[in-house]
Amino acid sequence: ALGEVFMAPLPVRLWDQKYREPDVFFVKTGSPEIDGYPDGADLVIEVVSDDPSSRRRDTVAKVADYARAKIPEYWLVDRREQNIQVGILRDGGYKFQQFGCGETARSQLLQEFPVSVADLLSFSAP
Repeated sequence: ALGEVFMAPLPVRLWDQKYREPDVFFVKTGSPEIDGYPDGADLVIEVVSDDPSSRRRDTVAKVADYARAKIPEYWLVDRREQNIQVGILRDGGYKFQQFGCGETARSQLLQEFPVSVADLLSFSAP
C-alpha cells in the first residue's frame, strides 16, 4: 500500500505544539506518528470555506503553515470559484496550478489520483 487517507476530525502535527485538522489528507506508509497523531502529511486537501475569515485561513494561513511543515502537496477545493488549485512545494512555498470544470486535477505525488473537477465539486456541494 502507498499509504493511508484520513478525514477530519483528525489533527496532523505540523511542528512542536502546532497542529492542523485538514479536511482530507494522505500519509505515506511508514510515516512517523507522535502521541498517536500523524507527524505531518504528504498531501493535504482543504475545502475552502465561504465565510471571509475562514477563506483567508484556508488560502493564506494554512498555505504558510503547510509550507513551513514541508508538506509536499496542498490542494484547495473551491466551490465558490468552481476550481481546484494544486500546490506543489518548491523553494519553501507552493506553486499552484488551477484546474476548472471540465478539467482533471492531477497529483504529482500520487500519479494514480486524477480527479474530475466537476465531479468533485458536485460531490462536495453543501
